[in-house]
Amino acid sequence: MLCWGNASYGQLGLGGIDEEIVIEPRKCEFFHGKKVCDVGCGLKHTVFLLDDGTVYTCGCNDLGQLGHEKPRKKPEHVVALDAQIIVAVSGGESHTLALNDKGQIFSWGLGSDGQLGLNNFEECVRVPRNIKCLSDVQIAQVACGYRHSHALSKGGQVFSWGQNQFGQLGLGMHGSSISTPQIIQSLQGIPFAQLSAGGAHSFAITLSGAVFGWGRNKFGQLGLNDTNDRWFPALLKSLRSQRVIYVSCGEDHTAALTKEGGVFTFGAGGYGQLGHNSTNHEINPRKVFELMGNIVTQISCGRQHTLAFTPSSGKMYSFGLGGNGQLGTRSTCNRKSPAPVKGPFVASAAPIESGKKWHHVLNCSFLSWYIFTSAVAILLHSNPDHFNTSSKFSGVDMNMARLLFHRKVLRKYKPTTSVWLQIAASLEKNLLPRLTNSPPDIESLRLYLTLPECPLFSDQNNYVTITIPFAKSIIMLKEAALKVLGNWWSTFEGMLFQRLVELYKEVVVYLLRMHKLGIPSIEENNIISVCKSLLTNVLLLQVSERAGHIIEYDKFYIHELDDLVDIRNDYITWFQRQMFPSVILCPQGPDSLVTLCRYPFVFDAQAKTTLLQTDAVLQMQMAVDQAQMQNLSSLFMPVESVNPCLILIVRRDNIVGDTMEVLRKSKNVDYKKPLKVIFVAEEAVDAGGVRKEFFLLIMKELMDPKYGMFRYYEESRLIWFSNKTFEEFDLFNLIGIICGLAIYNLTIVELQFPVALYKKLLKKKPTLDDLKELTPDVGRSLQALLDYPEDDLEETFCLNFTITEENYGATEVFELIPNGENISVNKSNRQEFVNAYVDYVFNTSVAPLFEYFYAGFHKVCGGKVLELFQPNELQAMVIGNTSYDWAELEKSTEYKGEYWKDHPTIKLFWEVFHSLPLQKKKQFLLFLTGSDRIPILGMKSLKLVIQPTGGGEHYLPVAHTCFNLLDLPKYTSTETLREKLLHAIDHNQGFNLA
Repeated sequence: MLCWGNASYGQLGLGGIDEEIVIEPRKCEFFHGKKVCDVGCGLKHTVFLLDDGTVYTCGCNDLGQLGHEKPRKKPEHVVALDAQIIVAVSGGESHTLALNDKGQIFSWGLGSDGQLGLNNFEECVRVPRNIKCLSDVQIAQVACGYRHSHALSKGGQVFSWGQNQFGQLGLGMHGSSISTPQIIQSLQGIPFAQLSAGGAHSFAITLSGAVFGWGRNKFGQLGLNDTNDRWFPALLKSLRSQRVIYVSCGEDHTAALTKEGGVFTFGAGGYGQLGHNSTNHEINPRKVFELMGNIVTQISCGRQHTLAFTPSSGKMYSFGLGGNGQLGTRSTCNRKSPAPVKGPFVASAAPIESGKKWHHVLNCSFLSWYIFTSAVAILLHSNPDHFNTSSKFSGVDMNMARLLFHRKVLRKYKPTTSVWLQIAASLEKNLLPRLTNSPPDIESLRLYLTLPECPLFSDQNNYVTITIPFAKSIIMLKEAALKVLGNWWSTFEGMLFQRLVELYKEVVVYLLRMHKLGIPSIEENNIISVCKSLLTNVLLLQVSERAGHIIEYDKFYIHELDDLVDIRNDYITWFQRQMFPSVILCPQGPDSLVTLCRYPFVFDAQAKTTLLQTDAVLQMQMAVDQAQMQNLSSLFMPVESVNPCLILIVRRDNIVGDTMEVLRKSKNVDYKKPLKVIFVAEEAVDAGGVRKEFFLLIMKELMDPKYGMFRYYEESRLIWFSNKTFEEFDLFNLIGIICGLAIYNLTIVELQFPVALYKKLLKKKPTLDDLKELTPDVGRSLQALLDYPEDDLEETFCLNFTITEENYGATEVFELIPNGENISVNKSNRQEFVNAYVDYVFNTSVAPLFEYFYAGFHKVCGGKVLELFQPNELQAMVIGNTSYDWAELEKSTEYKGEYWKDHPTIKLFWEVFHSLPLQKKKQFLLFLTGSDRIPILGMKSLKLVIQPTGGGEHYLPVAHTCFNLLDLPKYTSTETLREKLLHAIDHNQGFNLA
């Protein structure tokens, strides 16, 4: 133990020496053979803590600050604490705090400003007393200012009490001293590592190195670029990225130590205590440049001086006021820049971690090595990524967080134990209610990442009390905080992100089940709770999409909705609110009427098909009602009668011309009517099958190259609008109407457009990914252009493919080169070039053509229902999909008459069918259903029916396309069945009965 400085009150513990000041470090023989693990220095007294938990004090005792009545010149045992195992001590101007191993605080000394926390303002308390109002809180650290005190609980709460003249308590109150510990509410939810208190200012450091300061700021000691006092904690933004691990406060100045070993000082500098070779005050943190090149591992501020230790060189430096020898330089002169302290310090090959600590404060200085056991030690031994916390990076290892909850908590305690109940109660009553919508620092947002990993959140018993209130706290966050949280979510791995989505999907399903059962306790808050849970997943969906789909869109589907909710009624309610937003449709008010259609991402293909059918039925009914009203009026008034259906009478050899003629004469309201198709000279009545073939034939005709309306891409086998067509734009309008009618009448059509078409129909912008789908070679080349390292690019470079008029030359985009040459692009605008090229292909070059197509489509399908679909879902509604599951087709097929699944002919049929090549199987679907693609609901939705037919084996199978019904003669041999089936499917057009 080495000590130096003012010894006039015996505060150095050197016994009855003659000197009043000690100008260089001297051994304190009293502690020879003993291990000191903590030291606290007051203005005129000192408190020592030994490794066995005993406490010694020496120095001035005028106000009882020693806790005993023994001699003052050498350290004396504080007997009143013998029953305690003390683990930390701290000294203020004339008061002392001690912390025991159970997290309890004892205080003694001057109490006139309430700094003892004993609920009184006694002038002098000479025997240590327990601060009983904190007996239910486990304290991890204490810190004394001149006349105020702080404590940090193991739960992360910061308490303060004592003098508050300058706001040093951080409570927002002005002036009045407080004699009982109070929680600093504005710091709730932030994980703190260390507290520090000065003359009348205070600091707290978080695990990730964020620094908060409050209190007196006359000299800029808070480092906030001004001299205004702070009544609430304020974040030092200038130090946010410096990875601060320790802060020490003097009377009116402050020093901060970074993880890299740098030192920043600010505040009063009149004695040189900032180390900047001047006596200027500094209102912003400023690095001590004369210490650069050295890795500082410990710092400490005295009243008006500062110390810094560099173990690699074995040197300790001091600067500031030296009149009482406190600089240890064998001189009483002040020092404006770091000077070596005289002493037997030994260099260490490996730097000592900053968690090891020595003390010197106020007018005397002490040095004591020990392993720091407070929250700082936790910080130093935790993941180093903590210090990298930023708006883009959380600094949290989520896998470790999950292991902590599941291995430590689950293994140690069972869900039924009182410990789990206590944790749940604490979350419900303490933590969640204190979450603020505007956290003081981004570090507190890390709680939003880690808490959902707690098993309590996925327990149905806690949904209403914990999981849903937590969802509310998320959606109530202000925009800046929510943006940070979104950035952090976007870095999640798919599985981790999916777990969070699944959590709130399960909550919604649970609530809807309870609602369906009419559980009273749930019923009251059900609507609002469902909304909160869904809004949480809305946020996650937005994050996933911005990050390029962390998980696929269908992972947000809630497949149970069809069983739990009347989807048709939900859509009708939603539709009414969209049409009449000012009308209150619910007696409890408009906000209580929550419809799931507000959250379309939860609907799977089956649910959305139901929605589309419901919308079509609604609009068809309205169109039919309107026609019937007009026909009724025609009986009494000169009004033309109208057909309640849209009738298309067409010839096979002039299907496009006949269709255009009818549609041009039709009004918009006619498109909303049920569609009936009649082929001239054919007997079939349209119950769906005729309509299917109509769409198949007309789309095949319109796609014919003779019209030149579309360009075919060999590589992708997709088509896109041709900007070189000579056809009238009305044809594009017709195709739009045909596509709309197909969706509206729930019929799939053959239309080989990329997803970009459906994005544009839903007013979403195509991207480079869409170009890759349409023309993979060009897309890959453009992606390679974007990915090429900046440093390896020449100022101007050529793309590795040729863009010509034929493949939408970008010469019209930038006018960079003549048509047909390799494109040269300046590296500074490559992203701009790629964006413009994509825009040219999908938008600019085909704008008038698509406008006609869009207008035609929306004449039929315009409306709110389309807002519920994603582009790929709309594509599946138009063209179906190719997710063939032939086993499912067999499994879902029904039989009539003599046939059943094990009938010999049926067994022969499936044996032959499964042996057919893919192309022939697709032809069979075309023969039987009118399309070779699968509806969005999958194979089972086809509902094939096979029935026996009279006659012999020389008859062919007959398809009733309207009903997906197959007449199958009773074949007895595989060869005959194969021959007749292939002959039938190879001649599949027309509806004349065989």
